[in-house]
Amino acid sequence: MTRPRPDTAPALPPVAPEVVAAAVESLTTRLRGRLDAAVAALAATPVGTADDGTYGIQCGVDARVTLNPGPSGTITTPDQARCTCLLSPRCLHRTAVLAAAPVAEAGPPAAGEPAAAPARSADRATATGPAPSTALTSSTGPAPSTARTSSTGPAPSAGQVRAAADLWTAGATVLAAGVTAVGAVQRAEVLRAAHTARLAGLHRAEEAALDVVRRVRAAHDPDSPRRTGEVVAALRELLLVTHRLRAADPDPELIGGVRHPHRPDRPLRLYGVCREPVVEPGGRGGVVTRLVGDDGRWYALRDVRPGGAGRARRAGTAHVALRSFLSDHERLSRAGLVVTGAVVAPDGSLLAEPGVRATFAAGRPWTDVVPATAPAGPGQAPSPTVCTVEILAADGEGVLVRALTGDTPGPVLRLAPAHRHPALAHTANLRRLGACPGLRVRVLGRVDPERATTLRPLAVGPVSGSGAPTLALPEEWRGRADLGYDRLRDDHFPSGAAPCPPPSLLPGTAARPADPPLRHLRDLVELAVTGGRRAAAEPARTGDRDGRAAALRRGGFATGADLFAALGAVAARRSRDAFGRLAGDDQDHYAAQWLATAVYLAGTEAALGRALWQG
Repeated sequence: MTRPRPDTAPALPPVAPEVVAAAVESLTTRLRGRLDAAVAALAATPVGTADDGTYGIQCGVDARVTLNPGPSGTITTPDQARCTCLLSPRCLHRTAVLAAAPVAEAGPPAAGEPAAAPARSADRATATGPAPSTALTSSTGPAPSTARTSSTGPAPSAGQVRAAADLWTAGATVLAAGVTAVGAVQRAEVLRAAHTARLAGLHRAEEAALDVVRRVRAAHDPDSPRRTGEVVAALRELLLVTHRLRAADPDPELIGGVRHPHRPDRPLRLYGVCREPVVEPGGRGGVVTRLVGDDGRWYALRDVRPGGAGRARRAGTAHVALRSFLSDHERLSRAGLVVTGAVVAPDGSLLAEPGVRATFAAGRPWTDVVPATAPAGPGQAPSPTVCTVEILAADGEGVLVRALTGDTPGPVLRLAPAHRHPALAHTANLRRLGACPGLRVRVLGRVDPERATTLRPLAVGPVSGSGAPTLALPEEWRGRADLGYDRLRDDHFPSGAAPCPPPSLLPGTAARPADPPLRHLRDLVELAVTGGRRAAAEPARTGDRDGRAAALRRGGFATGADLFAALGAVAARRSRDAFGRLAGDDQDHYAAQWLATAVYLAGTEAALGRALWQG
């Protein structure tokens, strides 16, 4: 019996990259031209599931695609995807379904595939690459062929160099076209090159390529928030790693390794911190309950399934099961947990594997649980940051605040909603906080990777002992409010709190934090990713009428100004023959110049962030 899934978007099983690439490659040129339209049409096509675990998608009167992922839940071989039309398996229906499905995670090599030595997790090169001093340093031309490395090992083999060069070309093609113009065929080419890298044992390059494909697909999803910075970081990682590998850089960190879950040597004593709603592309939603261990490390319990923002709103009070342990996310986020035989994924998620035992335990005061951590360096997954702030004024959907160290005033920052979906409470809670200037609160949030002066809060709590007005939260909230779920009410604020006047009327209120001139360089780097090479060439065509390069130089970013001008010039420079036709494509030169600019930008922004949050 087949039953339709209740989700508005297809909830298809993940598909191995090589299966998608092979399906696209088998299509004729005419069918490839129709592939993007066929994939888009599937967004409104219901997906049915059968009792035997197969998925059914009706793609026409005489065409029904069936996916049979088997016990693994992933399509790993071509024969697990079938279509009833006469052209199958080289048909548009089957290929469109495979291209619309999520890309499977990179896992351990299959039998017969090579395995590289595992990377050292503590000092593995980050997703954005090292700072400019250890990576690309050219400001006016193509990147150098080598870079300083943190360690030395055997040089990549000839096969690995070829695989890296192939993946570099695929990534450079995506960059030149721009995310908005990259369709299913171009994504399949990246997936094909990623599989080649996997066979060559280049696991870090494979992971980077799969991340690019996922980010590009998310950018095309109308229900997904625009996260251009994440696409920039993914492309920067892919191009940096493959650039160094194709130059036979002997740094073993470039090879990477398959990341496996691990079991800690002793039981974990964890303390709940907060709940965060999750809304993912493809109609998935849920909650992540964040916990901190005795050693200060962050852990998480994820509960994300099809259902979108509606499920994310409901999941905040849903049951959470960890083998025999049964509780709910709201209770767990304000209490503790002892886990024996724990299995921890590389991202810190707790997995419900056999042998895991969990016991409910008492929590701790919020201020004792959360370590005050600084933002991570370029490309590292940022851990939440904790700071004490004083509310200054409302600022649109956000709130202007002043950071405090004790009673010493610090810089002016902006709190912005972590999620803007109307089904979630972030925006309403920030609006209520902004209506009470002078209030002091303790904030747990993530530093915006694109703006060091912006914090996206996940939870807030009162500040004790300062004598200043602060929050008065219910006892059952254990001293913190999860901004995505808990609704702040009038009785949680000091009596007499009035609506906030305009910032200009607040005595002693500083202007909102201004973006540094470096923002101009970020705008160009992001424009190049979204709009492609033609968009990046605009400053060279207009002669920088807006004076952005000059503003960078006045702000002390001389290298940034040179890179700004060089990227526009390289993007606009296209050689032509005697008849005015494009005579060749210096795509490598353009990709290398963009990469040099992106690496400089990431390193400089990280330095500015550290100076702000650690100063």
